[in-house]
Amino acid sequence: MATAAPGLGRPPLRLLLAGGAGVAFLALPLVALVASAPWDRMWSIVTTSDSRQALWLSAWTSTAAAALCLVFGLPLAWLLARVDFRGRRVVRAVVTVPMVLPPVVAGVALLSAFGRHGLVGEPLRHMFGTQIPYTTSAVVLAHTFVAMPFFVLSLEGALRATSLRLELAAASLGADRWTTFRRVTVPLAAPGVAAGLLLAWARSLGEFGATITFAGNYPGTTQTMPLLVYARLQDDRDAAVASSLVLFAVCMLVLLLLRDRWWGALR
Repeated sequence: MATAAPGLGRPPLRLLLAGGAGVAFLALPLVALVASAPWDRMWSIVTTSDSRQALWLSAWTSTAAAALCLVFGLPLAWLLARVDFRGRRVVRAVVTVPMVLPPVVAGVALLSAFGRHGLVGEPLRHMFGTQIPYTTSAVVLAHTFVAMPFFVLSLEGALRATSLRLELAAASLGADRWTTFRRVTVPLAAPGVAAGLLLAWARSLGEFGATITFAGNYPGTTQTMPLLVYARLQDDRDAAVASSLVLFAVCMLVLLLLRDRWWGALR
């Protein structure tokens, strides 16, 4: 029987029913996905050359995106959590926007910045002959753009939850802020960093809209697993379901690895 916090009484039945209906609504499509899987063909589908190619591309571009999130997102999360500067709310809003931006709009924004005639893309093309769109590098940029907010915001929460006493003690012993950051702050926040990286990696793995808009859907170059699912859905539903189950299994594994770390970081 469901119970509430001590002293509050029993949970209202209407809330329990509504909450249960919400869980059922979220679980039903996942159950249907598993139930409709072509289990007799599963291995042959997920081991085809295009499946292995797409899965490998997804894995390494997501890993590259997570690495970029670490390099740029860790200092950004530290600034938001530890430095009181003018415009911090604006910076946090900029960090948050990619989380709520429609994926196709994110792709158009990336094209506007890094496309052949983009704000940065055109000078790069003229000076170095470099073209980013519709390449594997474009996949990494698209993944990083949509995944970095998850890393930064979860890590900011972890940093805010970390006591300042040890950092203050290090400062009182003569350590500058860079030394304190390297030797005290980062080790203390290591679980939050790991959780944020897992979240960023999982978000990258499932990215679709910005990737197909900015990088296209070219097998071997930009076709990640979500894009392969989309392509297979046009002519082989069973193959699309099987490929979807691979991503579903990976996402469940990430959630099992995270357990309560993400929610604890956000409190």
